[in-house]
Amino acid sequence: MEKFTNILVALDLSDIDNSVIKYASFLSDTLKIKKVYFVHNIKKYEISSLFDEQMKDVNLDEIIGDELNEKVETHFNSKAEWEVLISEDPYTESLINYIANKYYIDLVMVGNKNRKKGTGIVSNKLLRLLKCDILSVPRDFHPEIKTIWAGTDFSRESRKIFPIAQMLQKATSAPVTAAHVYSVPVQFSPYVPKEAMAPKIEKHAREKGDKFLIKLDYQGEVTPLIIPGRDASVASNLLECAKKNNVDILIVADKGANNISSLLVGSVTEELFGKNPEVPLWISK
Repeated sequence: MEKFTNILVALDLSDIDNSVIKYASFLSDTLKIKKVYFVHNIKKYEISSLFDEQMKDVNLDEIIGDELNEKVETHFNSKAEWEVLISEDPYTESLINYIANKYYIDLVMVGNKNRKKGTGIVSNKLLRLLKCDILSVPRDFHPEIKTIWAGTDFSRESRKIFPIAQMLQKATSAPVTAAHVYSVPVQFSPYVPKEAMAPKIEKHAREKGDKFLIKLDYQGEVTPLIIPGRDASVASNLLECAKKNNVDILIVADKGANNISSLLVGSVTEELFGKNPEVPLWISK
């Protein structure tokens, strides 16, 4: 079973910080995390030269450090040790990646918000850079795990999400569902009616899923769920169904069966990450 020790939480001084800190507190106690690093990057180059005179006597690091320490003290109630790290780097994603490697981070947490309402953390770049797992947390999401979904395409690559599911299940006693979205190949639709193809494809998906779960040798119970693909993408269907079923956390692999290179991030995973999902999204590396 997976063992997580250190977590990095990316903060950006926006209102979503409180939500991410609270979720980090919950997760730290749930998984018995040893240490949490709260990281903020000050982009001084974004401050206009018009304010150089006003800013020359201001210790920005100290002011922001005090604000973040106060935030964490208010909202982080876990027994885990924690530390606030302030840095100045032109590239936030590279900085987070550097800290993640330096401190042997197992999981990076970021806030997931509507990017039209704030800068936020540029998640897709992090997705490519980081070697560790990453968890995206929506604003104001209540920190609890009563339902766990593992989004899978039944590929070898997606097997790595189940140790994460098992870890969370053992810590919370929440049921685990292996969710799979099947689609009817569009190239055949002009020649074969979709209504005729769908039942056969669904049956094949169920049989493939049963074999996949047997080979997993999962220590616990996993319920398979086959979701019919509609006109929308796999990612959209998965998120829509997860929302309807009040899923508390969705786990997916960074890559699926269709990746040509191990350096690439899966298209479905990248789309999930970019859709600002309303459920915490855990991506296993």
